[in-house]
Amino acid sequence: MEYESPSARRPDPLMGWTSSADTLNQVRLTFDTLDAALEFAGTKGWEAVLLPAHQRKITPRNYTDNFRYVPPQE
Repeated sequence: MEYESPSARRPDPLMGWTSSADTLNQVRLTFDTLDAALEFAGTKGWEAVLLPAHQRKITPRNYTDNFRYVPPQE
């Protein structure tokens, strides 16, 4: 569960990092089940928006692949 930040993120003028005035954007709660997360949000009186889990596709690569010559296909 993530909090929705009421303030916009902006680049820090000194370091250039992305920052926000709200520290709740750093908080992430995890639950064992979806029902437990919905129950927690319900007890706090929060509106919950469910988004599907994002599946990352990881393609294994070696460092040498960066320098491998692959001839163009014609």
